[in-house]
Amino acid sequence: MITEDVQGMLELYEATYMRVQGEAILDNALVFTKTRLSGIANDHLCDGSLYKQIKEALERPIRKRLPRLDALCYIPIYQQDVSHNKSLLRLAKLGFNLLQSQHKKELSQLAKYALKTMSSFIGGGKVSMFQTIYLLREIDLLKTISGYLVSTLSLSILALEFSLTKVIGISTILDDTYDAYGTHEELVIFTEAVQRWSITCMDELPNYMKLIYKGLLDIYEEMEETMAKEGKAHHVNYAKEAMKEMIRNFMTEAKWRNEGYIPTVEEHQSVSFMSCGYKMLTIAGFVGMGDIITDESFEWVLGNPPLIKASSEICRLMDDIVGHKEEQKRNHVASIVEAYMKQHDVKEEEFVYDVFNQQVEEAWKAMNQESLKCKDLVPMPLMMRVINLARVMDALYKYDDTFTRVGKELIGHIESLFVHAMSL
Repeated sequence: MITEDVQGMLELYEATYMRVQGEAILDNALVFTKTRLSGIANDHLCDGSLYKQIKEALERPIRKRLPRLDALCYIPIYQQDVSHNKSLLRLAKLGFNLLQSQHKKELSQLAKYALKTMSSFIGGGKVSMFQTIYLLREIDLLKTISGYLVSTLSLSILALEFSLTKVIGISTILDDTYDAYGTHEELVIFTEAVQRWSITCMDELPNYMKLIYKGLLDIYEEMEETMAKEGKAHHVNYAKEAMKEMIRNFMTEAKWRNEGYIPTVEEHQSVSFMSCGYKMLTIAGFVGMGDIITDESFEWVLGNPPLIKASSEICRLMDDIVGHKEEQKRNHVASIVEAYMKQHDVKEEEFVYDVFNQQVEEAWKAMNQESLKCKDLVPMPLMMRVINLARVMDALYKYDDTFTRVGKELIGHIESLFVHAMSL
């Protein structure tokens, strides 16, 4: 019986996270196995290795784990298995340490790049003290989080992946500029400049925005130079268009904030699912993936297919659930939580959180379904880029906004991924 087979029950539990919408039997199986496994974990009714697997699975099932973090979880568990293959275990550790060493070098390059750029502007007297503090904070954040994201996504930052890391960093700066630092008038000018995408727009911008704007253009110019060597410089145009689209949605949110407007949930979704940046990052990540990428691949993402919508939905809902209360302490655009509360005349925030958490689970089902539908149309490495971005949200936003407030768990991940090599 499955109730007596703890390992089998754990495997069934993991399998239920591959369910699609409408699979009521697997929905019930998840409830059953989760309840049983929670009881076993609380009563310590299994051996140490299996107990650890259960605790890890209940915290984050394999489907929602980032590849590098999954390796951190599984390799020690496999080592405790008395029947483990010593050569395979050693190879796994060597592989982990080798990629870690590469990430260390690349993170160092990123830090040097950021500091060099900042120094040139401060030295030129182009930013005020307040703006300097703001930009230094952003650069420190992008160094830490961008490196974490690239590592957990199992990427190498060499050449174009290094540019992707910079895209993640500049996106963080742009988001905070539109959310908190830029005035409405400044943001209108900046948005127009991005749509024109020309160095000639620099003179129209405030001094601190010139640094951001030039940094944005430089990143994509680097990407073009690299892709030109492969005869695919035009692929970067897709990435530019995705960035422009995200900025337009940033501006819509800034307009809502400036007017004190609370949109309907449907209005909010049409904008915030784009402003979350996952569509933009997917396209930027596709650039430079080699021959596996075609113009049709970019057109697929630009068409905002269900897989992209689901990943973006997970990003926006999880972000707004954990960040809602903190963001409303300052002048911030209304979150989707507020939009729901107003539209449905709901007073209890916890009720809305439950509604959206359930929608997050439905979005995961949608991604599972689209992964099956698209498997013969879209190469698996491309779909995994999208799925891994959704996994980032579960790692960073499950309980708190650790992207903004770096906590113990994230610090532990960063230390394991960048500092501490696996012992051989």
